[in-house]
Amino acid sequence: MEEVRAFVASTAPGAALKPGREEAYGHIGRTLRRFAYWRLGKAEKGLLKRYLERSTGLSRAQVGRLVKRYLEAGELADRRRGPARPFRRRYTREDIVLLAATDELHGRLSGPTTLALLRRAWEVFGDARYARLAGLSNGHLYNLRQTPAYARRMGGSKATTRAAQAAPIGERRKPLAQGRPGYLRVDSVHQGDLDKVKGVYHLNAVDEVTQYQFVGTVERISERYLLPVLERLLAAFPFVICGFHSDNGSEYVNYQVAALLEKLRVEFTRSRPRRSNDNALAESKNGTVVRKQLGYGHIAGKHAAQLDRFNRELLSPYLNYHRPCYFAHTRIDAKGRQRKLYRQADLQTPYEKLKSLPAAASYLRPGVSFAALDRQAYAQSDHEAAQALHAARDALFAQLRSAA
Repeated sequence: MEEVRAFVASTAPGAALKPGREEAYGHIGRTLRRFAYWRLGKAEKGLLKRYLERSTGLSRAQVGRLVKRYLEAGELADRRRGPARPFRRRYTREDIVLLAATDELHGRLSGPTTLALLRRAWEVFGDARYARLAGLSNGHLYNLRQTPAYARRMGGSKATTRAAQAAPIGERRKPLAQGRPGYLRVDSVHQGDLDKVKGVYHLNAVDEVTQYQFVGTVERISERYLLPVLERLLAAFPFVICGFHSDNGSEYVNYQVAALLEKLRVEFTRSRPRRSNDNALAESKNGTVVRKQLGYGHIAGKHAAQLDRFNRELLSPYLNYHRPCYFAHTRIDAKGRQRKLYRQADLQTPYEKLKSLPAAASYLRPGVSFAALDRQAYAQSDHEAAQALHAARDALFAQLRSAA
């Protein structure tokens, strides 16, 4: 034991050579037997463990576990498993080739359908080649379809589900208005169905910079009803339209709308996947304007013309000339990050925002002037416009209820 103490004192931790697993196990077993470890006192056991750490390069915890195993079993053996024995193959190469031939013949059907064909080949038509494949599971069917033998029989091609091809209409990106009016965000609002009767659809078009907004109503969302109202909405804005941005609904992503925008030389963009803010302005106006003014209740499609006239003559002028909106003030903080502030001083109507833009007159359509727009904007006060809007809306809904 004195020689063990001298070895420990003269050897630094980690300085010893590290023997292999079997050699280390043999050394530990021989040392424990030689010194009768189970008879030693606590201090001598600790000294012997430190000696085993230095002489084998194992950690304190590893030596402790091996000592415990030796005391319990009387020996130390490598408990790692040998090389795994592979499972016996149930389906042969001939079975896989036969499966590939069946898929090629029937056009690689779904898993359950293919299994039904394999079972019928054996059970109904008595084809002995399908005896093993008749018991194939749905999960293992797809395993066999991934094997090299299957791929070779199918000509090396790996059949996969075809990805949906995006329609080559519009560019999927965020519009780049850069402070200029004329970049619209457009969305649809459905007034619901009732007893298999279709409700009307509202088209909501909002300018990104000025929040100029026009609402139209159609009986159906098809091109026959939508295109005339959409063209009228685009012509209602007092400034030149440069961009049209929508979500990926088929009412906008179609060749008829694309042709209309191309004729007007308007850039067509649509929302990107997992970018919920791309059309957030139109979505927010759906709730704060369209739903607030027209509600959630069902309105039959036959009343679309009445609603469209109300939107054109009363709702849209009120929104643009008499309803103030918040406009964000961007501030750069000490770390260079942009902070959006919504200050009371920045509340303006869309028309006031348009007039406040630098060189605002340059954005107007040919034949449109601020003098003419002023006459329309200040013909009524904000309260008078709101009273006229509410009275017309109440009369309209009373008429709709009586017609129902």
